[in-house]
Amino acid sequence: MPRGFGRGRAIGPPWWQGRFRGAGYRLTVPREAILDVLSKTQRHLSAEDIYLAVHKGYPAVGLTTVYRTLELLAQMGMVFKFDFGDGRARYELSIGPKGTRHHHHLVCQQCGAIIDVDESTLARLQDVLLARYDFRASLRHVAIFGLCSNCRE
Repeated sequence: MPRGFGRGRAIGPPWWQGRFRGAGYRLTVPREAILDVLSKTQRHLSAEDIYLAVHKGYPAVGLTTVYRTLELLAQMGMVFKFDFGDGRARYELSIGPKGTRHHHHLVCQQCGAIIDVDESTLARLQDVLLARYDFRASLRHVAIFGLCSNCRE
């Protein structure tokens, strides 16, 4: 059971509660369970991966509920939804106690490894685009495809 469940106890971390209340939604057991799964991993999980993890503790939570909840969480800005070209959307918790965790990704086209890249790494690219092309870029999410060091060997 996700932490904090029970009579008179708060559900989930405070920033989750505030986001749901502020948007006029309730933080239900399935929503809490999905957020709990995402908060405990550094991986970029598909809806099916999340469903399998949630289903272990909550067999009544169906795959449709997971899909609907992930769409809601993406609309609320609580999760990022990514397409890494493998035909499955991937999800990652976007917010934590310190605010939004904005970053980019390197995706290995051979093994499927996904490497997080700090936003500041691409700051120079924004400067180059502005200087060379007079183009102000808003790099919300960049996925660069190639080969990781293991696959190049």
